[in-house]
Amino acid sequence: MVMIKRKKISLKKQKKSGRAASRFFIILSIFFALLIISTAYVLSFIQNLPSPEQFATRQISQTTKIYDRTGKVLLYEIHGDEKRTVVPFSEIPDYVKRATLAAEDAAFYNEPAFNWRGIVRAMIANIKSGSFSQGGSTITQQLVKKSLLSSDKTITRKIKELVLAIELESKYSKDEILYYYLNQIPYGSNAYGVEAASQTYFNKSVRDIDVAEAAILASLIKAPSYYSPWGNNVKELISRQKYVLERMRSLGFISEDQYNNAVKEKLEFAPQSLGLIKAPHFALMVKDYLIGRYGEYTALQGGLKVVTTLDMNLQNIAEKVVEDGVKRNKELYGGTNGALVAEDPRTGQILAFVGSRNYFNDEIDGKFNVPIQGLRQPGSALKPFVYLTAFEKGYSPKTVLFDAKTEFDTRNDPQKSYQPENFEGTFVGPVKMETALAQSMNVPAVKTLYLVGINSALKTFNTFGISTLKDPSRYGLSLTLGGGEVTMMDLIKAYSVLSQEGVLHQQKIVLRVEDGLGNVLEEYNDDSKRVVDEQNTRIINKILSSADLRSGLFQSSLSMTTFPGYDVALKTGTTQDYRDAWAFGYTPSLVVGVWAGNNNNTPMKQRGSSLLAAVPIWNAFLKEALPLVPQEFFKDPEPLELSNKPMIGGYPYFSPVINGKSYPQIHSILYYVNKNDPLGPVPENPSADPEFYNWETAVLEWGRKNIPNFYEYNQPLPKNVPYTSSSSNP
Repeated sequence: MVMIKRKKISLKKQKKSGRAASRFFIILSIFFALLIISTAYVLSFIQNLPSPEQFATRQISQTTKIYDRTGKVLLYEIHGDEKRTVVPFSEIPDYVKRATLAAEDAAFYNEPAFNWRGIVRAMIANIKSGSFSQGGSTITQQLVKKSLLSSDKTITRKIKELVLAIELESKYSKDEILYYYLNQIPYGSNAYGVEAASQTYFNKSVRDIDVAEAAILASLIKAPSYYSPWGNNVKELISRQKYVLERMRSLGFISEDQYNNAVKEKLEFAPQSLGLIKAPHFALMVKDYLIGRYGEYTALQGGLKVVTTLDMNLQNIAEKVVEDGVKRNKELYGGTNGALVAEDPRTGQILAFVGSRNYFNDEIDGKFNVPIQGLRQPGSALKPFVYLTAFEKGYSPKTVLFDAKTEFDTRNDPQKSYQPENFEGTFVGPVKMETALAQSMNVPAVKTLYLVGINSALKTFNTFGISTLKDPSRYGLSLTLGGGEVTMMDLIKAYSVLSQEGVLHQQKIVLRVEDGLGNVLEEYNDDSKRVVDEQNTRIINKILSSADLRSGLFQSSLSMTTFPGYDVALKTGTTQDYRDAWAFGYTPSLVVGVWAGNNNNTPMKQRGSSLLAAVPIWNAFLKEALPLVPQEFFKDPEPLELSNKPMIGGYPYFSPVINGKSYPQIHSILYYVNKNDPLGPVPENPSADPEFYNWETAVLEWGRKNIPNFYEYNQPLPKNVPYTSSSSNP
């Protein structure tokens, strides 16, 4: 019995031992399986981490800065989601570095990539709170988290952070890591890096801030939104600043005097704004140019330094006179907006640019950029180029046209005939082209366009840089009075060609572009060519700069168009219903264009003409601008050899004396001129010209009303009477 009992016990033990061994094997298998899986996961985890070796070479978003022509006045900072400017480590003041260390990681230079005491302390705090409320991160860990990883508070992210921090410190020195940290971490309000933060909160470079301000920036790092100087926790920000200053003193980073001065300092924060922007229409035009040339990423985040052509002295004058002038126009004529562009015609560089009275005023559609976006009728501003075309064809400034009420019908359709009026509603009769241009008479201008032909006029417009007037089928004779749409910038370019006696300098808004490393990507070059000869542009310049010639138009306002000691040419333009009022004036070294009206294209009231709405703004600008530019004078044209044909040579009447009897004649210019060959023979059949009847009728009607002995005129002439100046009366 005993033996049997022992045998049973032995079998039982064997069964238990076998089950235990089986469990151990299973547990061991599971352990090794988990070890293999976790090892594979960790290896895969590590392999998929960003490489610290690429840290220094990866692209970092930087702010593009747009400056005036001096390179000192900042107009605008362009940035994407991150506003950043990288500053060399050597140019960051030591107390800025020390403030950051005092606030975030005082032992940075004496510890490894991670602080194990801080990690343990954070773990205990997190266990107590039941959340990941603390991290215990060193500066190296923070840099990894904020530059290479997300801010997720997970164990996985923390492991990644530790691995990368160790790798980072194996690749870079402590100075390099602190350099990357100061140039990349967020400080709030889209400011990344200490330079952008300094500009954002103190409106100055980090190179120029003091100890107290450095402590503020260091204080922001912990919680940029919470401690924002524009938020509700400014007291807490100041308290943290004092904590940072105390830490700096206790660590020996600053002296007792520096501490006392910093604590007592009354801080002044820059006002919160959507971003600094001066000359907004111009700055945003430059931004569009950069995007078009370099692409959106480089323009917005490439850290470009852009020196523009803008002269801030002239820009400030321009903004003031537009603001004052529009305020006056609004009260008198209902005009709520204005624009002004000034160009150096010798280089094509834009010196001042006001796109609308106030960019930030949505009630007047202030963001609309009139000079480049506005396609508007120019009124009489095209007339100089029509007359120049006439001079090229053989007409002269002395050529006589009749300013008389005239029907123009080029389509043989009376219902579509055109009868222009003059600004004053009166007609003066025979007038020389130079006077007609200077006083902006409409009927002679329409006649001149007919004489030269629309095709020839369009060719001249395009030659002078006006790009929107091309299709002849779209225009009639009203084109010379503004019957086509142009941009203000094109008109500025066209007048600059006059200023430079036929040389067109392409307009420029940028002088130099540098990348984030200081490499020059682009520099100004004068892109110019001669498009017309000097002689005829000099004739136009002399006409438009003559106060005597324009006096009949401006009368009591003549003094607003003259500037003692300067040659200043001027041409105005007013569109129908007073929707647009223009003034374009120039010297050999400055071209200025002014527009007045409403951005929504509603007309001004009470005869808001160019003389009343635009010229005062133009005058106010030139009064202050001319002393800032060279004093130059227009050159005289070469002496003209006038034709001896009636009217072409400046003689309004043809009055031969034959056998003691006078035969005075009065006719339209078409009686003496074939418009396709103005200097050629007198037409044998003038009535063949489709406009002859209308023009001749208008001249004769004017004669009947204004010449006392008109019955003596136009009696039949003896045969073979030569049409020469010797038989004409001036």
